[in-house]
This record gives sequence, C-alpha cells and structure tokens, in this order.
Amino acid sequence: MTGGGPVHLGFPLRLDLRGRLRRSEEEAYLRGLVEAVLFTRPGERINRPDFGSGVHALVFAPAGDELAGVTRSLVQGSLQQWLGDLIRVEDVRVRAEESTVEVTVVYAPLRAGAVAGPPRTMTIGGVPGGAP
Repeated sequence: MTGGGPVHLGFPLRLDLRGRLRRSEEEAYLRGLVEAVLFTRPGERINRPDFGSGVHALVFAPAGDELAGVTRSLVQGSLQQWLGDLIRVEDVRVRAEESTVEVTVVYAPLRAGAVAGPPRTMTIGGVPGGAP
C-alpha cells in the first residue's frame, strides 16, 4: 500500500501472499463500490433486495436519446442512494449509438462530508440486446 489514504478490505475477499486478507486503497475500493451498484440487479442480494441500479433491464431497449436519458437517471439516482455518503457524483454521461452504450461516471470521493481529492472517471460500455 503506497498511498496515504484509508485502506479497506479488498473485494472480493482474497488472501494476499502472506495469508492475510487482501487490502485495497481507497481508489480501488470506491471504484469497486461504483461497479457493484451498477452491475447488481435489484433483487439479487437477499438481505438488500432493493440494492443495485436496474440498468440491466435496459439491455433490450433500442439505443438512442431515450435510452441515454433513462440510463443517466438510473445511474445518477442509484449512486446517490447507495454511495451518497462516500462519493459525490459530478457527472454521468451516456453515449448511445446504434449498437453500443457507453456510460461515463465522474465522481469525487468524500471524507467527513467534504470532497477529498480530484474527480475520478470510470467508463463502462456494452451492446444493448447482445453480449457485452
């Protein structure tokens, strides 16, 4: 661990070379949380059936401005609901053209309610109606 920020348990739980639980720095931890919210389907987690974004339901929607708007709203709302105390979502950009959808999330980590560092960017993409 090289950074000076908080250290968290890595996810998924794994052992390091010394047989201890693997840890991750805040950057990787937050990125993993954003991915968990975006890629988890509501109803998938037994103890939190409403956790997730519901973006998977848009897989068969036709790409275009409507898909981009709905995706933007789902991503923004889900991240705010589940991670609002850990990150501030600064921007969600969705590009839906022909057979691909690309979502870019710009977020800044929060510590004690204040922004802690520069914004981070994460981009994911896929093909609606087909395999990623």
